[in-house]
This record gives sequence, C-alpha cells and structure tokens, in this order.
Amino acid sequence: MFRYKGESKLAQLAAWIMTIALTLQFTGCASSGVSWNQEKRREMNWEVVWQDNFDGTELDRSKWKPEVSCWGGGNNERQCYTDRINNVKVESGVLKLIAKPERYTAKLYPDGMKGSPGENRTQQYTSGKVRTRDIASWKYGRISARIKLPSGLGTWPAFWMMPADDFYGNWPLSGEIDIMEAVNLGTKCNECPNGIFNRTSGALHFGGLPPNNTYWYQHNEETSKAGPWEEWRVYSVEWGAGLIQWYVDGKIFLQISSDMWYTDSSVGASRSHAPFDQPFYLMLNLAVGGNLAENNGGGFDPEAFPAEMLVDWVRVEQCRSDLATGRKCMNYSSLERTANGPWEGGS
Repeated sequence: MFRYKGESKLAQLAAWIMTIALTLQFTGCASSGVSWNQEKRREMNWEVVWQDNFDGTELDRSKWKPEVSCWGGGNNERQCYTDRINNVKVESGVLKLIAKPERYTAKLYPDGMKGSPGENRTQQYTSGKVRTRDIASWKYGRISARIKLPSGLGTWPAFWMMPADDFYGNWPLSGEIDIMEAVNLGTKCNECPNGIFNRTSGALHFGGLPPNNTYWYQHNEETSKAGPWEEWRVYSVEWGAGLIQWYVDGKIFLQISSDMWYTDSSVGASRSHAPFDQPFYLMLNLAVGGNLAENNGGGFDPEAFPAEMLVDWVRVEQCRSDLATGRKCMNYSSLERTANGPWEGGS
C-alpha cells in the first residue's frame, strides 16, 4: 500500500480497511475486476442481435418488406395492404401503419404464399403490414416492440411471428406465435372488467390442418387507467426450447409449455418441441375489420378510420450463453392464470 506524504495514520488505516473490503467483494475475480457473479449475470442476460429504432425518413428495406395483398388474411378482413407511404410511413423515429377508407385494387395473395399472386381483388380500405420474411428469422429469444395502438370498432392491430420455412407443413402445422393482438380498443365490451375494450392478448396456434387446428390464448389484465391507445406499451415474448412466455411492460400474463402444444405433421412426431423449434420471422400489421374484430364487439364502425398503429422500436435478443435452447436467460415467474382455448389436451 502506498502512503502519500502527510497522510495520517488514521487515513492509512481507513484505506487499508477499504482495500480488504474490496478484496473480499471481488474474491474469484478475473483480472478485469468483474466478479464471478457479475460475469455469470452478464452471460445469462439477453443480448440484442437485431433491432430497428425507425430512425430516418423511410422504412429500412434491409430489415422489412411491406406486404402487398388483398385476400383479407383468411379472416374476412376489409383491407388491401399496400407498399405506399400512405399506409407504411416512417416519421420522427416512429413507424406508422395507417388504415384508411379508400377503394383499392391489387393482387390477391402476398409474395411467398401458395397461389401468389392470384387474381386482383378490390377492397374499400387500405392499410400497412411489414414483415421480415426472407430477410431475417430467429429460433428462440426475447422479441419485443414498443407500440401505441389505435382505438375504434373494427381496428385489429397485431405483432406476431410465422415460421420461416413451413418446416412441418402449411398453417398451422408449423405454428404461429401472436405476441400481441387487440381489437376494438376504447369501445363497449360487456365482458371486460371496466366495460370497454382496453386489453390486449397473446396466442399460440398449432395442431392439424383446418378444421382440426386449435390454439391457446390469454388476455393481459390491464391495471393502468389509461388504455393502450393512450399510452405506449412494450409487448414481448420470451421463447425458449419447450416454453413461451408473454409480457406487457415486463409483467407476465401467459405461459405455455410444450406439453400444451403439438403438430399433426408426421415430421414432428419425433420432435418433443415441434412445431415451435424452428426459426420464425416477424410481422406488424393493422387489419381493418375481420372475424376477430367484428364478432367480438358488435360489428364495424366506418367512423373509426383512418386509424394508426405506431411503433417506436422492435428488438430481438438472444441468450448469449445458451443459443441452443434460450432457457438460461428466461425469467421463470410463477403464474396462476392458465391459458384459454378449445383444446383440452394440454395441462
């Protein structure tokens, strides 16, 4: 220990005690001065591997491709998705997906879908949908986005994932992960706790080919007085081998394990986590009407449009110490609420 000229014995003693304390605190440290526990915590943290903060003045085409289609998503939705600034816009650090009333004609099916492009179809609304399909996909991780949702009867925003390669077959043999969906926010809801739609949901789709497909879902229990159309929320999933967990602003509301899902695909018969053991890509969209919106809120209100879904950022993180399963980084929170759904084969 060095002693500076004029330093008192009391000061020297205090410095010596401090040195001993620091030595005890960092026992087992690497030469970098980071304790073993600190290093383990760092290794078990999620690491950002892909993100978009929507800086600049236009969509980053190296990360996203807008979908162009008018087929209605198989849900009787009323929009054509376009690749126009009218519907997909980046402004002031925010992605805006804009649904508006206007007659529009375009190809029926999107790129990558069987039967594409199909004949043209005319719809009475346009909107925006962006995908990372054929650009980026991931197997396991924490996937999050900060979003402000639209309100109105007939609005149906979503943040979700689909399989990159349909490894187990056509939908839903290869699965679908819905990180966030919401319908009819701010409108009357008889079964909602406060009498209006102010909740979002997460869901998992799997099983056999229609009509033998099935799903699990759960609503997020909203505690904020302001709705998700009034405040920004962060919607996330933690996805690891055999387990998927859903969060809003860091609070878990849904947990589904591999004993609760399956695929009728013969390819998945010997794979314990199928179909959710393959890479998935990301999507963000704002649908207009459709079965889920119109069958759960008393119809459709043209006055709800134009409407906007705002996205501040999207982030994909993976577990740097456990890329194979992602499980080491997952937060194992206890959850009393169970998933809802038609399938009784789960636990």
